[in-house]
Amino acid sequence: MLTEAFMIRAFLVALFLCPLCALLGVFVTSRRMSFFGETIAHGAIGGVALGIFFGLANPTPTVIVFSFAVAAALLWLKENTELATDTIMALLLSGSISLGMILLARLQGDFRGDIHRILFGDILAVGEQDVAVAGVLFLAVSSFVFTRLSPLTLISAQEDMAHVCGVNVRRLNYLFVFALTLTVAVSVRLVGILLVTPMLVIPAASARNISLNLRQQIVLSLVIAVISGLCGVALAYHLSSPCGPAIVMTCVGLFLITLVARPLLRLARS
Repeated sequence: MLTEAFMIRAFLVALFLCPLCALLGVFVTSRRMSFFGETIAHGAIGGVALGIFFGLANPTPTVIVFSFAVAAALLWLKENTELATDTIMALLLSGSISLGMILLARLQGDFRGDIHRILFGDILAVGEQDVAVAGVLFLAVSSFVFTRLSPLTLISAQEDMAHVCGVNVRRLNYLFVFALTLTVAVSVRLVGILLVTPMLVIPAASARNISLNLRQQIVLSLVIAVISGLCGVALAYHLSSPCGPAIVMTCVGLFLITLVARPLLRLARS
């Protein structure tokens, strides 16, 4: 298995993107932004449709552009209207999916296989360029998070206190949304549109079950994500199943283990 080039590429991409999703997921869950990730991920269907419409072999560029457009629209509507955030997200999510389905319905040609890979992921089909993109994204976004760990933590805990302490909350929020949107758009290739949000939420939720503070949660979520990614790819290879669902189900299994371990750890600590 490890001697085959496509498996090595799959493991490398999983090693880059799974912990990256988990790292951002710690702040996404603490700030209750899970639905934001869902909106961006499902909005990528519109970007996929545009990529196929323009004849791109890899629709990732149009997915990224369209996802940024959705995120920008969300932030603009949040700042300039009195609509609730969940209402704006539901509006953009449904509109993006509808636009994508209309475009796909009007296109000619057999692209069902492409749609299946986009919806559920096909990490075994990634190329060397995908590995390079995943590596650069991992270094850039993780550097952004760790160099701004204290203000991000403060904003997650109490945004008003961050204002008082001199943190440029608006600027940092925009940067975080930019990093999250880019990560979600690129990770669509890993686990698919339908399963990106679980990769953001489940490792962070699992780590929270057994951690005492935010730093422990970050470390444990990274460990859980790496185990889930590598084991999920291996299981998908041996079982001939889609990679995205295999990775997510591994995450779910680890979550159940931490759920059982939580009372035992509390008892041991007491």
